[in-house]
Amino acid sequence: MSIVQANKKPVMPEEKDTASAMPARLQATARLPNFCNLGIMLRLLVIINLLCIAAAVVRADQLYEVWRQFLIISAVAQPVIIVSLVLGCGLRRVLTGLSYPFAVMFLLLVEAFIAALFWWWLALISPFDQPIQLWQYAFFFVFATGVALLYFDLRARALSPALTEARLQALQARIRPHFLFNSMNAVLSLIRTEPKRAERMLEDMSELFRVLMADNRKLSPLADELMLCRRYLEIEQIRLGDRLIVTWQVDAMPADALVPPLILQPLIENAVYHGIEPRELPGELKIAIKLKGNQVVIRLTNPYQADSTHVSGNRMAIANIRERLQLHFDAEASLKAVIAKDHYVVRIAMPNINREP
Repeated sequence: MSIVQANKKPVMPEEKDTASAMPARLQATARLPNFCNLGIMLRLLVIINLLCIAAAVVRADQLYEVWRQFLIISAVAQPVIIVSLVLGCGLRRVLTGLSYPFAVMFLLLVEAFIAALFWWWLALISPFDQPIQLWQYAFFFVFATGVALLYFDLRARALSPALTEARLQALQARIRPHFLFNSMNAVLSLIRTEPKRAERMLEDMSELFRVLMADNRKLSPLADELMLCRRYLEIEQIRLGDRLIVTWQVDAMPADALVPPLILQPLIENAVYHGIEPRELPGELKIAIKLKGNQVVIRLTNPYQADSTHVSGNRMAIANIRERLQLHFDAEASLKAVIAKDHYVVRIAMPNINREP
C-alpha cells in the first residue's frame, strides 16, 4: 500500500465548503445572544437601564425630576429584566430550534406577556398617582427587547462578517509556506531511509489540513484540539530534532470541555516559529492545561527572542484568538500574553462547558 493511500482521513469534497452547507436554522440561531452568558447579561442590563434613563428624561417636566422618574421606571423595570434573563437562559434550547425571525417573534411575545403580568401586579400595589398604562409598559419592554436583539445581531455581524471571517480563517487556519515546504523536504529525506516514519508524517499532515479546511466556527472537545497539536508537534519534531523540547502538563485537563477549534494550535505554531526555530540551542515549549474552579486554563510558555523579526505576526495571532474567544464566550473568557524575563507566556481562561451554548 502506498504512503498516500495510507492516509486514514482524506479530505472529502463536501468539507471544502462547509460554511455554505450549514443549515439556515443554525446560521440564524447563531445570531441570537446566549442569555446564560454573564457578559451578555451585563450588556442587557446596561442597555435596558440606558433606555430607562432615556424614558425618565422624556417623562420628567424638570431636570431635577429625572432622577425621581428613573427610580420609578427602574423599580418597575428591574423585576421584568430579571425574569426575562432567567427565562431567556432557560429557553435557550427552544430558541436554538427556531429560525431567527421566529425566535425574535417568540422573544417579543414572551416579553409582552411578562410585562402584562407585572403591570397587572403593579396595578394592585402601585403607590404612584399616575400609573403607567398597559400599552406603555408593554411597548417599553418589547421595544427594549428589540433594541437589545438588534444590538447583539449587529455585534455578531461586526465580529464575523464574510470578509472578517475570511481574514480570521486565513490567520487561524493557514500553515505558513515555510512549514509546508520544510515538512515536504523532511518527508522526502525520510522516504528511502525511514519509510514508516515518512508515512506517519504524511498522515499527520493530512489530518492537520483536514481540520484546517473544516468548518471551525463550532466548539469542539479539548481532547481533539490537543490531538491536533500533538500531530503538529510530531511534524515539527522531525524537522527540528533535539532543538525542540516539548513538555506536556495535561493530566488535570478536562478532555470533554468544549473550546473554539484551533485555539491552541496557532499559538503552538507561533511558539515554534518565534521562540524555537531562530535558536541554535534547544528550546523548551511548555503546554499546561488544567481545570481551575469552573474555568479551563491553558498556559503556553516558550523562549523569547527580543530581536525576533516576527513579533508583529505573533501579535496578529493573539488578537485573532482573543476575538474568537470574545465571540464564543464574551466576558467569561480572557487571553493574556506577557514577557517574563526570557520567556513568552500566553494564558487563556475560558468557561468549562460540555455542550454547545
